Amino acid sequence: MASNASQNIRNIGIFAHVDAGKTTTTEQILFHSGRIRSLGSVDAGTAQTDFLEVERSRGISVRAAATRFSWQGITINLVDTPGHVDFLSEVERSLRVMDGAVLIISAVEGVQAQTEVIWDALRERNIPTLIYVNKLDRIGANPLGTMRQIRRLLTPLAAPIQAPNGVEDSFSGLINLLEDDSQREEWQSYLLLLEETVAERDESLLLHYLEHGTLLRAELKQMLPALTKNRELFPILFGASNRGIGIEPLMQAMVALLPPPENVVEGPVSGVVFRIERDSVMGRIAYVRLYSGAIRNRDSIVNKTQQIEEKITQIRKIDGQKVEDVGLLEAGDIAAVCGWNQARIGDIIGCADYVPGETRLAVPLLTVQVRWSSEADYPAVVAALQELADEDPLLGLQWLQEQRELHVKVMGPIQIEVLTHLLNHRYGLKAGFGEPSVIYKETPAQAGEGFIAYTMPKPCWAILRFLIEPGERGSGLTYSSVVRSERLLDRYQNEVARSVPEALQQGLFGWEVTDLKVTLIEGEHHVWHTHPLDFALATPMGIMDGLSHIGVKLLEPMLSFRLSVPEENGGKLMNELILMRGEFDTPVVRQERMEIEGTLPVATSLDFPARFGSLTKGRGVLATFFAGYRECPPDVHAERERRGVSPLDQSKYILAFRNALASS
Repeated sequence: MASNASQNIRNIGIFAHVDAGKTTTTEQILFHSGRIRSLGSVDAGTAQTDFLEVERSRGISVRAAATRFSWQGITINLVDTPGHVDFLSEVERSLRVMDGAVLIISAVEGVQAQTEVIWDALRERNIPTLIYVNKLDRIGANPLGTMRQIRRLLTPLAAPIQAPNGVEDSFSGLINLLEDDSQREEWQSYLLLLEETVAERDESLLLHYLEHGTLLRAELKQMLPALTKNRELFPILFGASNRGIGIEPLMQAMVALLPPPENVVEGPVSGVVFRIERDSVMGRIAYVRLYSGAIRNRDSIVNKTQQIEEKITQIRKIDGQKVEDVGLLEAGDIAAVCGWNQARIGDIIGCADYVPGETRLAVPLLTVQVRWSSEADYPAVVAALQELADEDPLLGLQWLQEQRELHVKVMGPIQIEVLTHLLNHRYGLKAGFGEPSVIYKETPAQAGEGFIAYTMPKPCWAILRFLIEPGERGSGLTYSSVVRSERLLDRYQNEVARSVPEALQQGLFGWEVTDLKVTLIEGEHHVWHTHPLDFALATPMGIMDGLSHIGVKLLEPMLSFRLSVPEENGGKLMNELILMRGEFDTPVVRQERMEIEGTLPVATSLDFPARFGSLTKGRGVLATFFAGYRECPPDVHAERERRGVSPLDQSKYILAFRNALASS
C-alpha cells in the first residue's frame, strides 16, 4: 500500500553516454524549478552535481550525485549518473533505487555503446523510461535519424510526443503532438509514428486508426501515462539543454508520465544502502532508499547484511552541496543517514522483503598496482584506498601486507587518472599506478572430488569431501550440501558455506575460480575436538585438493565491438582484428562505409581504441562493451602471484592460519 505522501514523490535517474549533455540538463532542470538562482557550467566547473574537485577540473561526472527539487507540487529525487564507461558501477548502484529514468541521447552522435548497456539494464529492471534527444541546435543534429536509430537499436516501442521546429541553427522550439493541431508536413512523420505505435497497443484503437487514418489527440493523451508506466511505450522528447529549450516539457513529462514509488507504509523497515560518502564532521554517511516502514533520528536499526545494529544520529535530505536535517525517512523516499559507521554499499536495512535485487553492469577487467613516492606515505595510502574502496567496492582493494603491496581493480584508464587525482587532492598523497594487466579467471577442467581430513595437530577435527563440477559459462558459483546435520552440525555446515567463496578467490594460477558447482558430499565433526574455525581452515584445503586433481582452464575477458570505417580502410582493419585474435561477422557495406561486428580479447586489444583513430585518420567509429569470459586458447598462459600461503602446502597453511589466530 502506497501512502498519499509517496504519491507526491518521484525517484528518477538521469542516464546518458559521454557528452550527451546530461549534467547540463540537470543544471537547467534545477534552474527552471527555482532550486538554484543561476546556471552553473560543466566547462567552467560550476555545475551543482559535479561537486568533486576532479569533476570540476575535468568537466566529467565520476560519481552519481543526488539532488532534490519540486515541480507542480511533486518532490523529485534526481540522481545524475556518470556517462563514462569507467564509472559504470555508479550507474549500477543508482539503477537499484530508481522508479523512473530519463535516458539522454545526443542528436549528433546518436545511440552509443554505453547507451545500449544502460538501456538493457533499464529493461532488465523494468524501469519506465523517457528518452530525451538533446543538442538539436548543434551542427550535424539529425532528430529523425536518431529516432530511427533508437527504434532499431533500442526498442520499436519508442515514439515521439513532440516534433522539433527546425534543426541546427534554425532550431527554435518544439511542437507538442498531443495538443497542437498544426498540419505542417515536416511534423507529420513524427505524429504518424506516435499514432501507429499507440494504436498497436490497443485493438479498438487499431481498428479506429485503420478506418480513419488517425487517432484523436484526447485518446493519445489519456493513454500515455499508463502505457509509459507499463513499459508499453517509451516517449521521445527533444531539446537543446544548453539553451534551455525543451527543459520544462521534459520536467512536465517526468511528473506526469513517470510513476510514484510503490511502497509499504505500515510494513517493517526495509531499505538498501546505495552510496557511501565521508563528511568531515559526521564521518561516514550512508545514502538509503526506503521501501517499507519509516526510520527516525536516534532509532537503532538492524543491518541485516552484516547482522549488526547501529543507531541513527541524523537523517539528512541532501540537495547537491546543501544539507537539511529532517529527522525522518519514510517509505518511498531517499535520504542520507549519519551514525552508521559500519554501513557498506549494498547493505540491506531492516528486512529484505521489499528490496529489489541487484543489476550487474560493471565488471572490472584490469588490475593495477599502487605505487607511492615515499615509504613514509605507505600507511596513509593504505588508509586512503580503504576509504575509497568503501565508496566503490568494485575497486576490490588487495593489501598484501607481507609484500607491502596494494592492488586495485579498475574499469579503464580514466578511472586510474581519477584515483590519482583523488589521492592527491583529497588526501594530499602523491601516488601513481603501474601498467594495467588483464584480470583472468579459472574454471574446473572436469568433474572430480576434493578431500581433507584435518585431524592433526590436536585439538582439531574437520573432515570434508567436495564434489566439484564445471558450470555453464557466466553461472558463477553454485554451492549446496547433501550432508545430514547429524553427521555435520548446521553451525559447522554454515562455516563451510561461508568459506567456499573465499577459498575460490585464488585458484591454481592465482585467479578467481568461477562457473562451477560445489557440493559438500561428506562431512564429519568430533564432539570434543572440533572448533567452528576448524572448518574455515579445512575448506580451502579441501577445495584446492580437488582443483589440483581435476585441473583448471584459464578464462579471459572478451569485448563485443561494433565499428564503422570508410570502405578503403576496411581491409587494414580486418587484418588488425585477425592479429588481435578477433572474431567477426561478414562486413556490411552501407553508403561507402564498412560496418563490422564481432568479439575481441581484452588482453590483445588494450591499445586498440587509441590506435583506431590513427588507422582510420579520425574517420572511424568504434563501440565496445563487455561480453563475458571465454576459454583461452592453449598457447595463452597467465599466472598471478599467490597472496599468502597456498592451501596445497597443508602443513605451512595450517601453521600460518593458527599463527594468524593467535596474533589476532
